[in-house]
Amino acid sequence: MRIDVVSIFPEYLAALDLSLIGKARREGVLDLNVHDLRDYTSDRHRTTDDTPYGGGAGMVMKPEPWGAVLNRIATESPVVRTTGEKPILIVPSPAGAVFDQDMAYDLAEAPHLAFACGRYEGIDERVLEFASEAFDVRPISIGDYVLNGGEVAVLAMVEAIGRLIPGVIGNPASLDEESHSDGLLEYPVYTKPDTWEGREVPEVLLSGHHGKIARFRRNKQLERTAIRRPDMIVQLDGSTLNRHDRDTLWHNGFAVVEGHIIPKDQLDQD
Repeated sequence: MRIDVVSIFPEYLAALDLSLIGKARREGVLDLNVHDLRDYTSDRHRTTDDTPYGGGAGMVMKPEPWGAVLNRIATESPVVRTTGEKPILIVPSPAGAVFDQDMAYDLAEAPHLAFACGRYEGIDERVLEFASEAFDVRPISIGDYVLNGGEVAVLAMVEAIGRLIPGVIGNPASLDEESHSDGLLEYPVYTKPDTWEGREVPEVLLSGHHGKIARFRRNKQLERTAIRRPDMIVQLDGSTLNRHDRDTLWHNGFAVVEGHIIPKDQLDQD
């Protein structure tokens, strides 16, 4: 996969040289390029922003440098050259669709992603209109809050997407047991020593009985998700749950009714 990231603070993206993403870059699994938007300005002050038309607080990122860098990325795109398909341009924005694990899996299938890190009050809207001629433009949010710029959001998305690409994670099977991989949060994990600070590892994990361990972990997934993310529980398909799953959910405040999962207090009201 090719990934291009554009920012006025390229040093902010230095974390992409670390850990598994950095290793994947060095081994050629990821072709990841960071572009300094200021390199595409035309004045001696390397200006990337100006006052907003219509008034208001803050500054807006100018279209000219964005147009220049996006033209270069599109021209150099191996996808455009080989298939004519548009690369995906992700614009971090609190006004975008919310990023989640399903979206990460979808984007991990794309051969070329570009990320535009906005700053100040954002990027001139005409840039997105212009970019749509060469890119599949997707404004995306990582949550209902506002950041100073898009770099933090891009770091999170690149890591979430990149780790799904074959060759990035050493043991691909670990991806199947993570939070959100099956609509539930991940179960708690433990390692040696058996006893630490007076706290014991759950005995079932020391038993060697794979069936009981699998049931314990499944129960913990259901319990943890019911407590921390009840919104995820009600989205599960109740018809796929076995008796043990239904019992666990019942003890954690949820009932399965005609294949749907609802909070028990709603059941009482009915």
